[in-house]
Amino acid sequence: MRRELHLPYTQDEVDAIRAGDEVMLSGTLYVGRDQVHKRLAAAIEEGRPLPFPFAGNAIYYMGPSPAPPGSVLGAAGPTTSARMDPFSPLLAGHGLKVMVGKGPRSAEVREAIGRFHGLYLQAYGGCGALYSARISSAETVAYPELGPEALLRISIHDFPVFCMIDSLGNVFGGKP
Repeated sequence: MRRELHLPYTQDEVDAIRAGDEVMLSGTLYVGRDQVHKRLAAAIEEGRPLPFPFAGNAIYYMGPSPAPPGSVLGAAGPTTSARMDPFSPLLAGHGLKVMVGKGPRSAEVREAIGRFHGLYLQAYGGCGALYSARISSAETVAYPELGPEALLRISIHDFPVFCMIDSLGNVFGGKP
């Protein structure tokens, strides 16, 4: 089934999405990879403030390429989600429950997504140009010293993904 998810989201919107659903994302999406996740986890563990509110927000695992003239970002395809697995259960437990990336997730992440009623949305590999065309703005929010791996906030419209793990912990196709 095709669903729409507006970011920031409500829990009712998340709960309506099922594993295997096609989802069109629109709104504000945060971007960060493993180095951002490592810093977010350290901030939680040290009791420091987070650079953005986790509640209602989603994170996309992507490292953009440089923007060509007239574009907001260059290619904006997903990166491998497993690289964030060591940090994802902790972040989900603190409210960052909706994750977008590609590839399978660990048993611990799958369990955390179900326990905290989140979602794992899979972006389509090889579609970096398509995703870039769906981004209308991008700005660095934190960790600018990480260059293209800094924490970004992007505005998106009709950003196509599908639900691999739903808020009940169901996995599309019954496979991890």
